[in-house]
Order: sequence, then structure tokens, then C-alpha cells
Amino acid sequence: MAVFVDGCFWHSCPEHGQLPKANRDWWRLKLRGVVRRDRDTDEQLAASGWHVVRVWEHEDADAAADRIRDLVRTRPVPVRAGRRRAGAHGPT
Repeated sequence: MAVFVDGCFWHSCPEHGQLPKANRDWWRLKLRGVVRRDRDTDEQLAASGWHVVRVWEHEDADAAADRIRDLVRTRPVPVRAGRRRAGAHGPT
């Protein structure tokens, strides 16, 4: 699982993201690029078997941790070639 905590300004939060008053066109392009890079990162990680979770900086930390914990508990753990899961026979 890959967890990112995104800042509202840099990652264009729909609730709190705002463009600066100066150089608005430049900032608009810059921040759109950040969002595109985020989506590309998510896609690349997902293609490699990662589950991506994004948390906004303004989210309640305990609620975000609970959400991540619940996701971890419900996702199956892949068994990689040459390794066994820890269990009745002990860790590998």
C-alpha cells in the first residue's frame, strides 16, 4: 500500500485549493501538471500491484488512519514466489 498525504495547494484540493492572485496562468499550468503527475504515479503504482491511497492534508488524521487501517485489513496479501506467509509454520 502506498499512502500519499497531499497538500491542498500543491495538489489542487477541490475544497481548499486556490490559485495565487499573481501569475495565475502560470500557476494554473503548474498545478495541473502536479495533478497529472499524481494520476500518472497512481497508475504506475497500481500497474505494479500497489494499492494507492491519497489523503488530503486537511483530513482528520485519526479518520484517515482508520480508513487506511480498514483498507489494509480487507486487502489480500499477495504471496510472492519463493516466500510463504507467516503462519502455523512460523515466519519465513
